[in-house]
Amino acid sequence: MKQRADIANIVAMQVANDIGPASADDSLGDIAQNQVQGAALLDLRFRALLPRADWDALPLRVQQRFSKRLAGDRVALYAGRIEEARFSKIGWFLAQALRLIGAPLPLSRDAGVPAAVCVAEDPQGGGQLWTRIYHHRRGFPQMINSAKRFAGPSGLEEYIGKGIGMALRVRAVEGGLAFESDHYFLKLGRIRIRIPHFCGPGRTEVRHIDKGEGRFDFSLILVHPLLGELVYQRAEFCDQ
Repeated sequence: MKQRADIANIVAMQVANDIGPASADDSLGDIAQNQVQGAALLDLRFRALLPRADWDALPLRVQQRFSKRLAGDRVALYAGRIEEARFSKIGWFLAQALRLIGAPLPLSRDAGVPAAVCVAEDPQGGGQLWTRIYHHRRGFPQMINSAKRFAGPSGLEEYIGKGIGMALRVRAVEGGLAFESDHYFLKLGRIRIRIPHFCGPGRTEVRHIDKGEGRFDFSLILVHPLLGELVYQRAEFCDQ
């Protein structure tokens, strides 16, 4: 019953955002119809990756961001700026080398520059398409494209280009969610080849931490078991 109540609360808030609050002239039939329409806006795929107690403990804003139904032409937009960015020497060379598969890592140490994220449904892959735009102090912004798919042994995979992807483990942390790489893989048609850990770049972890008032931190860290931290970036975004 508690889970249904939580879902009803999210539906109510999403309905209010999309169709506006109910008025005194609304009939019970209108309210019921609005609730049905609101239920269609929910996406429970991220919710299914966590134990119920962990999901219930998340800030409501985090639940809302990861429950948006983005079918059709609906998108989720977040605007903000890069707060921190650093590389080790090897990390910088790795980020530049990965331009060959679409530059999935940040390329610049610039901070205090604009950033934006756009999330849309992926009708072909059955997941979501994420586009991140990071401005630089000189030249054109960097655009990072990836596809999240609710598949594989961990329940969530992220494809970063040229058939390369990583399986992600999702867990609740204080104030939000952490997405940690379980392993990397190469997919060629129907063939999926797991890349051994000693051949990979290290452990990738992305965190989404709510800061209140519609703001959240998005951080990425790549740590190699022998070489230590290779890449770190933190950005602050706002709901749009």
